[in-house]
Amino acid sequence: MTVKSLGNPFSKDTDLRHGQSCPCDTCKGGRQSATPHMSSEEMLEQAVESAIVRSIFGHSDIGRRSFMGMVGGTTAAAALAAVFPMNEAKAAILDNLGTPEKTDLNIGFVPITCATPIIMAEPLGFYSRYGLNAKVIKTAGWAVARDKSLSGEYDASHMLSPMPLAMTMGAGSIAEPYIMPAIENINGQAIVLANQHMDKRDPKQWKGFVFGVPFEYSMHNFLLRYYVAEFGLDPDVDIQIRVVPPPEMVANLRAGNLDGYLSPDPFNQRAVYEGIGFIHILTKEIWDGHPCCAFAAPLSFATELPNTYGALLKSIIDATQYASNPENRKEIATVIAPTNYLNQPVTVIEQVLTGTYADGLGEVKRVPDRIDFDPFPWQSMGVWILTQMKRWGYIEGEVDYKGIAEQVYLASDARKVMEDLGYEAPAENYKSHMIMGKTFDYAEPEAYIDSFAIKAD
Repeated sequence: MTVKSLGNPFSKDTDLRHGQSCPCDTCKGGRQSATPHMSSEEMLEQAVESAIVRSIFGHSDIGRRSFMGMVGGTTAAAALAAVFPMNEAKAAILDNLGTPEKTDLNIGFVPITCATPIIMAEPLGFYSRYGLNAKVIKTAGWAVARDKSLSGEYDASHMLSPMPLAMTMGAGSIAEPYIMPAIENINGQAIVLANQHMDKRDPKQWKGFVFGVPFEYSMHNFLLRYYVAEFGLDPDVDIQIRVVPPPEMVANLRAGNLDGYLSPDPFNQRAVYEGIGFIHILTKEIWDGHPCCAFAAPLSFATELPNTYGALLKSIIDATQYASNPENRKEIATVIAPTNYLNQPVTVIEQVLTGTYADGLGEVKRVPDRIDFDPFPWQSMGVWILTQMKRWGYIEGEVDYKGIAEQVYLASDARKVMEDLGYEAPAENYKSHMIMGKTFDYAEPEAYIDSFAIKAD
């Protein structure tokens, strides 16, 4: 079954689950087989090897192929390693950054509080601190952000954490290797219901409801599906899920086109501010510490412009750490409120960032970690997202969960930069997660999917 659309003008996909297939040999066929791709480590080694071979043979493919043909791939790799150790070369990439190869950058963002580090890094000088003249560009929705990133109009972009996984596999778009070296925010979302449903607080009463989510490949979609399924509702049968760009959520709730939505802020709080909706539950109550948005870029951006990539990653991680300090939140709310950024009342943004907010039901809540900012891209989070893509039919066939997560979620890059900047970083790349009282074991993804009674046929 497909996720039904609200008539979203930004989506090109007729079938919102299955886009064009990845053209690589491992993903041939009409739908995604999601079999293993080359890992980020292997891609980096290939980039280093290519640079060495080019230095020997210039741009002569004939010379390179003749060399490989004479000695064989294994011997060639050993010979290269003998004169140019790959591990040392890879370690030096972020250690010895020079002047950025490109300083003028276009970075896309969708106007939501999840993008706080990416946005505030411009007015608060985090980009310029690392030698970059970065321009952040407001973008209407996620399909636009995806397409402008794929076309090269954006050098890097604020994305939803499932998007670079999907784009790398060619799910919902052409296949293009993407990397996600930093998470932007954790938590920070909510389920909002229209005021006429104040007597329907039990999700078992939601049959026939129409919900909005900002994109098919979003934590919002997967968390909403998970949540209603835990109450016995099939999200493909018992409710409708429509794609609505975040800035249009409130207007659609007011017009009666939606009964509710699982959306990024500030649009959850804006519905309360406008007096048309109430906060049913914060997503941190579904999964405390869940990822949402991220900083992502094509793999080619990192391999072709390593100094620029390193400087940009440092800018983003530094800004994310600054945003993680509650003492900075009111200042940040003022900085990101103007029209060219979020275009929202400062009081709405403050309620989100500080966690002291009106819930629309007559109470003022105090939840300091309603939204938080932690840049480390746990690869186990990527595995969980892939299990939900498989559970709901967005990808089919055998899935190399860890291989894809490790290719896209560059935990080692984030750890290196965090440590260089003096921040504490996790020693591991994987951990278990607790979602609605159920432990997710990243080592057993298929068993986890099989444990659910409700899933796609």
